[in-house]
Amino acid sequence: MLQFAVATRMRPVADRWIWSYFVALTAEQKKEILSQYGLHETDTGSPEAQVALLTKRITDLTEHLKVHKHDHHSRRGLLLLVGRRRRLLKYVAQVDVERYRSLIERLGLRR
Repeated sequence: MLQFAVATRMRPVADRWIWSYFVALTAEQKKEILSQYGLHETDTGSPEAQVALLTKRITDLTEHLKVHKHDHHSRRGLLLLVGRRRRLLKYVAQVDVERYRSLIERLGLRR
């Protein structure tokens, strides 16, 4: 019976955690980012669009980690996102250097 009471008491915190991490970008934010960096209106799969979305998630997670310094689980997630973005940027650089340079300039990455 005690476990049930503890689980019920903890549920609101768990719900807030789920909401903040699984709904990191709202539909409006995604639509705005995709309209700026996508190749066309409904583009969600181009590397430029994916890198832009990852960059937004990375900046949001970085701000979270500035406040919650001991959140090592989120830190690992951040490292995974950075690695995914790095691989996509590497792909864009190999395919078309001008697209790569344009993308990192627009996103404000590097140098």
